[in-house]
Amino acid sequence: MAESQSNYVEPSPKPNAALADKGDGGYDKALHNRHMQMIAIGGSIGTGLFLGAGGRLAQGGPGLAIAYAVCGFFAFIMVRALGELAIYRPSSGAFVSYAREFMGEKGAYATGWLFFLDWAVTAMADITAVALYMHYWPTFRGIPQWVLALVALAIVFALNIMSVKFFGEMEFWFALIKVVTILSFMALAIWAIVTERVMSVPVNVGNMDSVQLADRTSRIELYSHVANGHFEVTSGFHNWTSFGGFLPMGSFAIVTLSMGVIFAFGGTEMIGVAAGEAKNAREILPKAVNSMIGRIAFFYVGAVVLMTLVLPWTAYDKNQSPFVTFFTALGVPHAGDIVQIVVLTAALSSLNAGLYATGRTLRSMALAGEAPAVAARLNRHQVPAGGIAITAGLGIVGVIINAAVPASAFNIIMDVAAVGIAGTWISVLISHWIFVNRAKQGLVERPSYRLRFAPWSNLIGIIFFAIVILAMGMSDDGLITLGIALGCVLAMVIGWYAVRDRIDADLMDNMLVEDIEDPLGASAEAAVEFALQQAEEERA
Repeated sequence: MAESQSNYVEPSPKPNAALADKGDGGYDKALHNRHMQMIAIGGSIGTGLFLGAGGRLAQGGPGLAIAYAVCGFFAFIMVRALGELAIYRPSSGAFVSYAREFMGEKGAYATGWLFFLDWAVTAMADITAVALYMHYWPTFRGIPQWVLALVALAIVFALNIMSVKFFGEMEFWFALIKVVTILSFMALAIWAIVTERVMSVPVNVGNMDSVQLADRTSRIELYSHVANGHFEVTSGFHNWTSFGGFLPMGSFAIVTLSMGVIFAFGGTEMIGVAAGEAKNAREILPKAVNSMIGRIAFFYVGAVVLMTLVLPWTAYDKNQSPFVTFFTALGVPHAGDIVQIVVLTAALSSLNAGLYATGRTLRSMALAGEAPAVAARLNRHQVPAGGIAITAGLGIVGVIINAAVPASAFNIIMDVAAVGIAGTWISVLISHWIFVNRAKQGLVERPSYRLRFAPWSNLIGIIFFAIVILAMGMSDDGLITLGIALGCVLAMVIGWYAVRDRIDADLMDNMLVEDIEDPLGASAEAAVEFALQQAEEERA
């Protein structure tokens, strides 16, 4: 395809005319306000908090809360920018659709595959988390980790190819369970801190090997005593000054751990994808996005701060949910089992959301010729089953990793996914920056709901996410992750040169159609359907 060819329609000179993406045609607009609100909450609460926080606390100490606060702030900047774009033009293609309009075909290609990398790898992390959670119970410890991961993948795939209404209901209840769990934890944690509750931490936690156990024992036994195979520790603010202080590993350790925190916030962008299948998206999106900063501060930063106060950071382990660690240490009968079931549903929820998002993103790309044609197909439930199947198929790689290196599978996968997340967020900020510039030229009109201080807030966000990615190179594990990420980028570049000649130039040029009401009252959805029919007739 010649470089001079455009892949998007220039915005209408009418500043109030938006564009609609053909990739949004055929979907069932079945998501209501309660679904959108819970997707906004549930999408940002997943394995990054329910499992990843334990390992990050064990590596960085109480100062990890700072990383959550800072990363949460920049995540909100990204979501606010995405919210403005979604109100301007709701689209299930989300990042890819906006990149196509504002950055061209190369931008859409890169954004789409970065987002796909993010969620495809996150799916691997989620099935790994499910397998680790199942090994909490002795009954399942004899089953290989990879088998449990495969079963989880198969179950969620089957659920995801049902109707979007079913997806919305599942996410609503999954998110509600997660919220209730965190609220229960916070209430009991505050009580434990106020009463200076004596907590009992088992010597042998989770699936630690002898080296991990010896390291953990040496870190705790100097500050507590052992009774009946348990370390006894007291909740309170002294946990910030004991055990090496607030930053026991130094301030730079918090920077290097920020990529894992970015992974924890992965999913906040889900609200942009869901906007394309929401009723009255322009009315309910501002509420969902505005409430997100409070949720980030409350659920993430608040939860991590309480974790560092109720138990010393040395009590946490990468192979066990910090919530399970807390409830087990509290000594409430069967509390650990109950919470383990909850965090299991959290992992399944995240996996469910990942298959949902990638299926719709791949469909948008497939209609433009940038992804396999099978991804463009909708099943009888109006669900992009082809795209979902591709993601699930790549999830098998996660099963293989679980079989090869079960002990370190989650951390390896988590960091690679985080690179994809950061790359996707940078793309959102760039698309929004170009959108703002076009608004200044009078080519489009910004909605009343806006990202404040744009484009300077865009620039600061882009720089921050780039620094976090580069900071990974300061550790040995981070270098491995960067190497894998660079390999993925190289594969994307090769893929671009392999498919660019196959991209249907006419389809790319007409991928976006104007969303303007004609005298007959044709809506954006009708315009999309008409454009899809035209494309099919041209191909016939």
